[in-house]
Amino acid sequence: MTLRIGRAAAFLAAAVFAAPAYAHHAMDGEMPSTFFQGFVSGLAHPVIGIDHLAFIVAAGLIAAVTRMGIAAPIAFVVASLAGVLLHLGAFDLPAVELLIALSALGAGAALALARTGAGRSVWLVAFAGAGIVHGYAFGESIVGAEQTPLIAYLAGLAIIQSALAVSVAGLASSRSWLPADLQPRLAGAAAFGVGLTALVGNLAG
Repeated sequence: MTLRIGRAAAFLAAAVFAAPAYAHHAMDGEMPSTFFQGFVSGLAHPVIGIDHLAFIVAAGLIAAVTRMGIAAPIAFVVASLAGVLLHLGAFDLPAVELLIALSALGAGAALALARTGAGRSVWLVAFAGAGIVHGYAFGESIVGAEQTPLIAYLAGLAIIQSALAVSVAGLASSRSWLPADLQPRLAGAAAFGVGLTALVGNLAG
């Protein structure tokens, strides 16, 4: 268990030194036109976007150390689907990439500094808000798609995000960790680094 979380932290830390351009599309910029393409794109989008992935991993760990179970991750996933629909409905959400960077930075900082003592309702609202922002960004790659690939895309997003966040939360909860334990704090520091790198990249751009 410790080894697995350590590897996750190492992966996120390594991403800080990756190329500044974050990939956000599994179809090389092409619009998904079939159920399969939409589903694969939905599965891939949260994983190849390292700022999205950093937040999802941090969210799972926060759910574990706050003993919230899967409630917070599920709130994030459901809200992310709503965020996609907002984008498709031409709702204008400004500075979305900046907000995504701040979400990863904030979640990472909460873990790294062991500041996860906020109430359940506060975390649920925070996760839902982050979900809308991340989902809005996910929606960019599916705007204009037909109904079938769109539904498949939403299904892929829901499955991969739920699997990642719930798996991380479940693995972390299998041990009696406290917020001050080293491994979640290391992973939080790595997520903070990813968020900070994305933030600097957005401000510089």
